[in-house]
Amino acid sequence: MPDERLDGYAEALLAVAAAEGRSTVIEDELFRVGEALRQNDELLAALSDSRLPIEKRQGVVEDLLGEKASAVTTALVSMVVGTGHGGRLPEIVDAMAARGAADRDRVLAKVRSAIELTEDQKTRLAQAIKSSTGADVEIRVIIDESVLGGLVTEIGDDVIDGSVRRRQSQLRENFG
Repeated sequence: MPDERLDGYAEALLAVAAAEGRSTVIEDELFRVGEALRQNDELLAALSDSRLPIEKRQGVVEDLLGEKASAVTTALVSMVVGTGHGGRLPEIVDAMAARGAADRDRVLAKVRSAIELTEDQKTRLAQAIKSSTGADVEIRVIIDESVLGGLVTEIGDDVIDGSVRRRQSQLRENFG
């Protein structure tokens, strides 16, 4: 799918979320769906398998999201899958999240953490990033148990690895 189409889907998702008056919730749910698909190759393959009837792929979405996401989020994911672009859903959601943040004059910061961050922790992290980069950021947390402790932050192509695993690796390099 050309980037124009990807951007078109991202804009459409944002427009529906805004029309529903629940942009923050819907964007967050879509972001979580995108990350879940990125971590589950089998599920991503099933949602993009053109050999499966569209109704079956959309049924998978309904079954998976059911009570876990709003009806609007489920409908949006189902729409993307129904148009045959389920395999690109993580990229579409990434573009949506970045565009949504840009619309609010912010940059997107993906933060990997072993645990959910509190609102206070997110606020302090956003302030620390702003003092370091000069940019206002929008924090999206990805729960990643492989981080063990600390945080891994991605802002565009920049990665700030403050994880325990990285610190252990540095210690081994210095003393190994």
